[in-house]
Amino acid sequence: MTAAPGGSPVLSLNTLVRLGRGQHTTDAEPPRRLSLPDGMTAPLGCDAVAVPAHLGPLITPRLPRVGCVYADRAHWWLLVPSDSDYAMDWPAPAQYVTDALVPDVTHLIHRPDGTVPYTPPIPLYLNLCRVIGATPTWSHPITA
Repeated sequence: MTAAPGGSPVLSLNTLVRLGRGQHTTDAEPPRRLSLPDGMTAPLGCDAVAVPAHLGPLITPRLPRVGCVYADRAHWWLLVPSDSDYAMDWPAPAQYVTDALVPDVTHLIHRPDGTVPYTPPIPLYLNLCRVIGATPTWSHPITA
């Protein structure tokens, strides 16, 4: 945090994103951090994007790469690098979950080839917006 002229603190966008990190959804089951399949590493950290289960099959076929996908009865959880929500608002009904803390009832439904568990976040974001009919936040016109 830096100080503005006059000594008032100035919060950067990065600081504001980090302040919101403690917010995650509550579920009947206590959340737990997803464990990676054997042989996989997460060099960029690990967050998750939850989408309603009925949207998963509509989103994933259009992605250039699908990383690890976990599921429960209501959601598909796609792993993305940490801070993939920086300057991006994930549209509802998606939920962005830091540290990949998800309900304990999830199970792995897709394991990618290789050692990296990530789904590329920008193609995921764009495909999600397309499927639900939302406009990506960076494409809104700037007003003065």
